[in-house]
Formats: sequence, C-alpha cells, structure tokens
Amino acid sequence: MSHVFHRSLNTSYPLAVGGDGPYLIDAGGKRYLDACGGAAVSCLGHSDAAVIAAVQHQVATMAYAHSAFFTSEPMEQLADFLVARAPAGIDSVYFVSGGSEAVESALKMARQYFVEQGQPQRRHVIARRQSYHGNTLGALATGGNAWRRQQFEPLLIGVTHVSPCYAYRDQQAQETDGDYVARLGRELEDNIAALGAENVMAFIAEPVVGATAGALPAVHGYFQRMRDICQRHGILLILDEVMCGMGRTGSLFACEQEGVTADLICVAKGLGAGYQPIGAVLVSHAIRDTLRAGTGFFQHGHTYIGHATACAAALAVQQQIEDRDLLDNVRAMGQLLQERLRQRFGEHPHVGDIRGRGLFLGLELVQERTGKRPFEPARRLHARIKTQAMQAGLMCYPMGGTIDGLHGDHILLAPPYIIDARHVDEIVDRLGLAIDACLAP
Repeated sequence: MSHVFHRSLNTSYPLAVGGDGPYLIDAGGKRYLDACGGAAVSCLGHSDAAVIAAVQHQVATMAYAHSAFFTSEPMEQLADFLVARAPAGIDSVYFVSGGSEAVESALKMARQYFVEQGQPQRRHVIARRQSYHGNTLGALATGGNAWRRQQFEPLLIGVTHVSPCYAYRDQQAQETDGDYVARLGRELEDNIAALGAENVMAFIAEPVVGATAGALPAVHGYFQRMRDICQRHGILLILDEVMCGMGRTGSLFACEQEGVTADLICVAKGLGAGYQPIGAVLVSHAIRDTLRAGTGFFQHGHTYIGHATACAAALAVQQQIEDRDLLDNVRAMGQLLQERLRQRFGEHPHVGDIRGRGLFLGLELVQERTGKRPFEPARRLHARIKTQAMQAGLMCYPMGGTIDGLHGDHILLAPPYIIDARHVDEIVDRLGLAIDACLAP
C-alpha cells in the first residue's frame, strides 16, 4: 500500500516515469497522449530541452532566495516579459505558486486597495455559478462549483453568484446574442443594486470557463458589457485566466479576444507548463500606485512567492512559445481539432455541444440531443470515459455536474501547443473509442 495520500484513496495509479513531447510514459512502457495537459498545464509537453536547461542552470546558480530579503533576475525578467505583452493598464506582477494562490491573492489585493482608498465598506464579491476559481477557502467560496463547495459551505465567506454566460443551455430561442447579453447585464446590475453599489468590491469571471463547464466561451459582447457595468460602479474586474490564459485559447491572454482588459488578471498552469509550480496576479497601475502611496506593502505572502527557479522555468516556457510561434500552431491545430471533432461527433446522438477556442475545447454529453437531457448522475459517465480513455492510451479531462453541480457531463481537451495533425487524429480516434465503449447498449 502506498504511503502517499493520493487524491483518490481507492484508486491504483499507473507510475509515470518519463515524458516524450505530448506523451507520458508509465513504468510498463505504455505511452499516453496527454490531450488535456494534465489540467491544461503541460502546454509544451513533457520534454522541452530549453526549459529543462533553464531549470538546471538556475538551480546550479541560485535555486531560491526569500522575497522578503531579495529580488532575483528571473523574477524581474519574467515580470518585464509579461507586462510588455499584457492588456492595457497592467503594470506589475505578483508571483505565487499556483492558480488558487493567484485568486486568493487577487481577492485580498482588491480588498486592501479599497481599504487604502478610503472605501472600507466595499467587501462584497460577485462571481458566477458554474465557475471554478480554486480550492483555497476564499477561492472556493468565490467559485460556483456546487459539488466542490458543498461539504465546506460552513467555512466559506458569503459571495453573490449570478448566471454564467452559457448559451447552449440558457440563451432563449428568440434571443439574439445582444438580447442575451443585455439580460445577463441586467441580472448583474440588479445584484449590484441589492448589495449597494458602494459595497461591492469585485466581479470575477473566467473568460472561457474551464473545469466546471468544459471550455465554455461567452457570446460576443458579454465581457464588454460586464466591464462597462463594473467601471460605472467603481467595481474591480478580476479575470481568472488560470486555465484559459497564457496562450491556451490562441492569444497570450484570453481576454484579448474579448476586447477588454481588467484590474487584476490571474494566471498559472500554462505560465510554467508544469516544469515548476508557478502562478501570478497581473496588477493594474492604479492598484499598485494606491498601495505604494498608502501603507507601501501588500499585507499578504507565501514562502515561495517569486521562487527563482520557478520564474526561470516560466520565462523559458514563455520564450519558447514566442520564439517558436506556437500560438500560430494553437490556432491552426485548434481549428483542425475542432473540425475533426465535429466530423466525428457532430451528429453523435449523445454529443450535444462542441465548443471552445484554440486548444481549449469541450464536448457536452447528453442522453438525447433535442431536449438536451443529461445522463443520470448516478451513471458517472464522465468517470467511466476517463477510465476507458486511459486504457486506450489517452489522457482527457471529463467532469460531471456541468449544468448545476450535479447534472451533466462534459469532456475537456487541452493538449500541448506542440501537437501536429497526427496527434489531432489520434486524440479524436481514441476519444471516439472511449465514448462509444461507455455508451454501447
């Protein structure tokens, strides 16, 4: 029996011993095509020589220096790299060790900003149902994943949740995209009014919803409307790009495709591509300048923020993405993968929706397409598909509770940016085998 406290205490996991491009290899030599990047993490695959060399060099030079005493060259260089490419208004970067830490830090930064600005009454956060923002208590409270929240509800702060932009399920037949956006805008406005606009601190959302709803993008104009509402009421906009950012949707920042910027942008996963644990909060100059002119420090911190080796790895990852024009490949392979998915599953009786952007795609599974009726949760279709896919040598990211935290199943695909057409065919073929095996009469 393993002495590791694994995620599932009743599961026997294969032992991963090697990586080769987009493949992981277990102790028996079996190769698994990583079509989900683990959890949309491994955007450069598992054997990038340049990133490995950067990590080795940094460890040999100086592995770690505590950020309360020193800055470091990799941290400064990575911050410069990100700010130079960030949306308008972003002027500094706060480094952490992962996505949950990034969201937690952004929430606390938003709160301290208003305290130092002389508006301490601003404390309410508005988020969306069927969102996921992390597993620390603040991030978990902010997220709208009912299943993840359920047993921890007594420990969570109160957060107001509004509807997601979920056109497949919620846009009415007679509604144009503009009508739908207007309705969601009114819902946000109504909730702001109920809380008192002067009491609301932030609105947080994923530009493309990841794990909880399966690569769910908003309709055109949605984020521009939400941004306008926030600005009108002096509310901070926090965009959670932990899963969908850093090139995953075909642009370095997912919000670029929405035509908006934000006050705080959270990134992780694709930032370091799994070569080291790292995340970050990108911060507007207004927030930074307010804190600098006030107390002069952020009342928050973790031991490993700005870790030199993690920053060196992330800088190498981002340089590889840029130098090799991998975002072009994300867009090209993303289009090809979506085309192949539609060819294979577009008329499938149990695939209701195929959606997403770039190499961030999702399939929503239904019992029947016309009424969009989901499978019974007790069937645990998502878990069975994951098992079948692994047996076929494919890693994908199926989840349940797509609709309301209990009902609905989807499959998330987020393969490395380095894949080619052969890998696309392999993903679709193996996924088809897994789905058909689980849905066979």
